Amino acid sequence: MCAVMSRHHYRRAARSCVVTMKGVGVPDETFRPYADELLERNRAFAVGFPDADLQVAPTKNLAVVACMDSRMDIFALLGLGHGEAHVVRNAGGVVTDDVIRSVCLSQRLLGTREIVLVHHTDCGLQKVSPAEFTEELEADVGVKPVWSIEAFSDPYVDVQRSIKRLMLSPFISYKEHIRGFVYDVVDGLLHEVEAHED
Repeated sequence: MCAVMSRHHYRRAARSCVVTMKGVGVPDETFRPYADELLERNRAFAVGFPDADLQVAPTKNLAVVACMDSRMDIFALLGLGHGEAHVVRNAGGVVTDDVIRSVCLSQRLLGTREIVLVHHTDCGLQKVSPAEFTEELEADVGVKPVWSIEAFSDPYVDVQRSIKRLMLSPFISYKEHIRGFVYDVVDGLLHEVEAHED
């Protein structure tokens, strides 16, 4: 069963940290590409391939929108099997125009009827200053991005915001079953977020 944690409790527990382009994740002398190794692993994976008969439409009629964080194995943490759900991921798991595009196609062409949002604690977007990141990016490449950074300080509030974006979009046909959660990267539990009743 999913626990419910208030955003006030979360804010007291959250740590404040700001990451810039000079921070975490910048390749250095220890970096090495993995594509060749992944190709070898794929050949092993394909031996006796068991999923050839999966249908295109997800069998649970479910679309999941989640953060791209490498600590989250979405199928494992939700107990889903291959072919049971569409999973749309981006930085933060935020509902952007492209997420709406994907969910719209998922609903209209492949029969999904339920949407589950999964944000998480200790998200990288909580540690980004949009103004500083944009300024550094523009200084580095010579042009300001047309897309929004979509940073946030509280994943619970951002889940509520994402639910609202789905509810307000005319391109989302099925809105009766939309729920949002925050995944705790420390204990592996999902905490349900109550949507605002506007």
